[in-house]
Amino acid sequence: MSAVDAARRDGGSGAPVEEGRGVSSLEALRVPPELSARVPAEQRGSGRDDVRLLVTRGTDVSHHAFRELPGQVRAGDVLVVNTSATLPAAVNGRVGGERVVVHFSTRGEDGRWAVELRAPGASGATVPRPGGPAGAVVRLPGGRELVLEEPMGGALSAGGGLPTGSGRAPGRTPAPAPGTAEARPVKRGPVGAGPAEGARLWWARVPEGVPGLLRRYGRPIRYGYTERDQPLSAYQTVFAVAAPDGSGSAEMPSAARPFTAALVAELVSRGVQFAPLSLDTGVASAEAHEPPYPERISVPPTTAWLVNAARAAGGRVIAVGTTAVRALESAVDAEGVVRPVAGWTDLVVTPRRGVRVVDGLLTGLHEPEASHLLMLEAVAGREALRRGYEAALERRYLWHEFGDVHLILPDEERNAPDCSSNVR
Repeated sequence: MSAVDAARRDGGSGAPVEEGRGVSSLEALRVPPELSARVPAEQRGSGRDDVRLLVTRGTDVSHHAFRELPGQVRAGDVLVVNTSATLPAAVNGRVGGERVVVHFSTRGEDGRWAVELRAPGASGATVPRPGGPAGAVVRLPGGRELVLEEPMGGALSAGGGLPTGSGRAPGRTPAPAPGTAEARPVKRGPVGAGPAEGARLWWARVPEGVPGLLRRYGRPIRYGYTERDQPLSAYQTVFAVAAPDGSGSAEMPSAARPFTAALVAELVSRGVQFAPLSLDTGVASAEAHEPPYPERISVPPTTAWLVNAARAAGGRVIAVGTTAVRALESAVDAEGVVRPVAGWTDLVVTPRRGVRVVDGLLTGLHEPEASHLLMLEAVAGREALRRGYEAALERRYLWHEFGDVHLILPDEERNAPDCSSNVR
């Protein structure tokens, strides 16, 4: 039985979704547990870049080593990268006599943090636990405490600040940096799974100095498919820049993980440009598969200029990771021009919304039921994505943050104008 046939057996991720909701043939696939990357590439092979690269150009699929990326892009292309550094966001705690692990996710403008409480697992990773209850006090190392106040939920206001709950003043919308505009969020419904008391993410009143607490007592968030704890350095990309205020991502912007300084230098020498931006990621929705929730972004003026100039010159804009897509597409105005922004976004990129500036995407391999696949479908198209994922299963590519990567490029021959009338 082929890998694809095995992936379609009973016990997959669920029935096909309705037309327009997602990629139905992909949701019928099942990723076997043995295709989860359990340790970083440098512990399996010769280095970070020792992973495989699946390339789809339209519906054509090819297979490469990641070190061959320079041969897949061309001079004039711009790779847009997320420079957000990964935080040691997991901290041990106690609720009464219960041991918990606190995942610090997102810092709100009112000083609170969105957190997820998990239960310690037998393997050293964590397992889900019911959220809440409101008023629960979590004892943290160093004699500190946090207090759960309310489930994270609700839509963003038009002003762009994070919601802070009923009965409270709205969160302060960040002031735009000089030369920037505020990110323009798209309104949407509640965030979090299940009844309010069982919601996964909660706003919590926290002690001062959370970045210092994380540095002293925290460790990277780890999920059950990984084999063991890894140092924080294993979760930093070559593009990561530490923020002066200690902010960053709860989980690694992992699409950029295989890049090395040497590979970046080779790409630059071939005329490929890098454009930095930042999006601070919250904790992944690995169990509930919620849509993305509000995250802090910054698209600097230099990046806006580089992307606009590349598009005007015929170069391709290739986002490195779904976070880069979300941030960049949040900065596009009605005329398709990228503007500098600083603030929050809750933009959800779907096939119906489409992409306005991104031509290609370098990303990891996502679970078939994950909401990220809607974004991938918006970039690649449904048939291209189906063929790519079936090929990844057939060739036994590795999934998750330490796994292989997928480069999605447009089918330029198919999109090119018909010049047959010019042939003599």
